Amino acid sequence: MIARTAAPRSLLPALTSARILAVPAVMALILAGADHDSAYTWAAVVFAVAASTDFVDGYLARRWAVTTKLGSFLDTTADKLLVSGALIALVDVDRASAWIAAIIVGRELLILGLRGVVAADGTVFPPSIWGKLKTNVQFIAIFLAIVHWGDDLGPLRIDEWAMLAAAAITVVSAVEYVARFSSALSEGVN
Repeated sequence: MIARTAAPRSLLPALTSARILAVPAVMALILAGADHDSAYTWAAVVFAVAASTDFVDGYLARRWAVTTKLGSFLDTTADKLLVSGALIALVDVDRASAWIAAIIVGRELLILGLRGVVAADGTVFPPSIWGKLKTNVQFIAIFLAIVHWGDDLGPLRIDEWAMLAAAAITVVSAVEYVARFSSALSEGVN
């Protein structure tokens, strides 16, 4: 029984920390891919493993009923760092559009700030279905941009279509969060 209660306390932060620690590795491998194609393969593997820790972390936290405000904040921050870091590197190697990266990173910063305002009031900022969908579509789009498989599907490659979908869902998610917590924003202005 002691081992079971100790496991969630140490495993969940370790998974979040692994995602954060993967950010510079993913970025370095993507950037190295311009000179060594195998680096893209390793970047895709490290990114996929890091992204999967988000699912595992969330699943175990719900299963073990071990959720904290700090854990929730660190988990979403780790996702934002992983997505933002990978996108910045992908823009540098011309595998992602700068304007799509700006939309996604801008949304992440906006929601991070909104989370801070809402948390200051002691309000819980639960993820919405749009936020969860956004994260998953971003992870898929980034993975596809790293591996850069296949030919064009009409005017774009499959990873470019996925990035457009990620940008669209990212905007919808931002609008939904801002609308849901607009009262917290208006109270901060007064």
